[in-house]
Amino acid sequence: MGSLTATTALAIWPVVAIWLIVTRPLIQATLWIVVGAQLLLPISDGIKLPIIPALDKTTLPGLCIFLAYLFLQRPIWRPRIGLVEILLGLYLLGPIVTSLLNNDPVVAGDRIIPGVGLYDAGSAVAFTLFTLMPFFVGRGLLNTESAHKQTLHVLAVAGAIYSIPLLFEIRFSPQLHAWVYGYYPSDFIQQMRDGGFRPMVFMGHGLIAATFLFLTIGAATALWRAKIRLGPLSSGAVSVYLGLVLILCKSLGATIFMVLFAPLIGFARPRLNALVAVCVVIIALSYPLLRFSGMIPTGQILELAKEINPQRSASLRVRFDNEEALLNRALERPIFGWGRYGRSRIYAEWGQDVSITDGLWVITIGQFGIVGFVAEFGLLALAVIRGAAAYRHIPGYRDKIFLTSLALLVAANIIDLIPNSSLLPMTWLFAGSLLGRAERLGVRGKSEKSSNQSRSVKLGQTPLGRPLTKVV
Repeated sequence: MGSLTATTALAIWPVVAIWLIVTRPLIQATLWIVVGAQLLLPISDGIKLPIIPALDKTTLPGLCIFLAYLFLQRPIWRPRIGLVEILLGLYLLGPIVTSLLNNDPVVAGDRIIPGVGLYDAGSAVAFTLFTLMPFFVGRGLLNTESAHKQTLHVLAVAGAIYSIPLLFEIRFSPQLHAWVYGYYPSDFIQQMRDGGFRPMVFMGHGLIAATFLFLTIGAATALWRAKIRLGPLSSGAVSVYLGLVLILCKSLGATIFMVLFAPLIGFARPRLNALVAVCVVIIALSYPLLRFSGMIPTGQILELAKEINPQRSASLRVRFDNEEALLNRALERPIFGWGRYGRSRIYAEWGQDVSITDGLWVITIGQFGIVGFVAEFGLLALAVIRGAAAYRHIPGYRDKIFLTSLALLVAANIIDLIPNSSLLPMTWLFAGSLLGRAERLGVRGKSEKSSNQSRSVKLGQTPLGRPLTKVV
């Protein structure tokens, strides 16, 4: 799958990134490189170079911002040992152990999946390193009040702009990716819902587009609460408008997130929002254990879903059944998993792949075991927990709104990884931003002085200057 147009778009993106870096402050450029790639670049295509992973929608923006951060910020890398570094080590090096333990082939009928070796381990480690690049940049660069404000602003503006092609596809069906890039990235039937269409534009799936739209609604709501306008537009009006567009997207999960989280961002105290964010990520971390032990009331959930919508109930039943089968498969090698290339999937006796993998958590446990899950989800959750806790050390009320709102949005994205697999570079960037802010506050003391904030913001926004030496 792929096309010349898609490959050309990927090849041009580093040029776009350079243009943004030259013309915009580094923080703004970083945000638009990552968000813009998610909005515009094609799905299921990449540029393969020797040694490194394929440069695609997932890896290319992270590489661009990481190189810009290295050359323009010139961070000082100081070794330190803590829980974050332990999780990073497990996340990066765990695939090596997985590969060493999975040299045997998987045989199902006439299908033979070979064992994985050190080459595959190196490939997995390289891909993980590319995946973490936005996290490193967020941790070192987007760790100020100004950075959090700009993050929310970019999200809200991006949502307002992207709503136009989303509305087009709601009316005329998801066709833009096929028209622009020459191929359809997923099954068309998956985008049909309730007699209409779920738009996806260049996101690859309607669920991912809806999740992104929810994030922009939360961002606009936070700006409204902080009394910040989006140019000539009221951020509150933009939030309401985007909420209506999300309802038209026919995504129940994202709509539920909007109903639950947008009022919290708009009206609840920062302390409550921080507490909710922490509780949400703890639930996400606990879900596999609850599924292992059979404590999730799947029967009652299915009955409730059936009363709301029988079609969605049937879809949810398929999801639960596949989760159970994949969990049983994962339990055969629970610590470090089965490795990649479909080794953890379920196959019929004649070799046909009968698995349906939706949630990232079950994919991760199947491939890299409990160690891989704890490393990946633990790193994301720890960033939210520390970021949410840091609000207590911030004197400014608007700053508390920015921080706790961003923590809620990242927490919602993490809990969304239970039913879906929409872990985007944006998520890693924002998680790193939360962790970096918490670490910055910890280094400076119980609060940041306004003068220090103003000075760091001013220096941090010159396009090609050397603002501050970041310690990562």
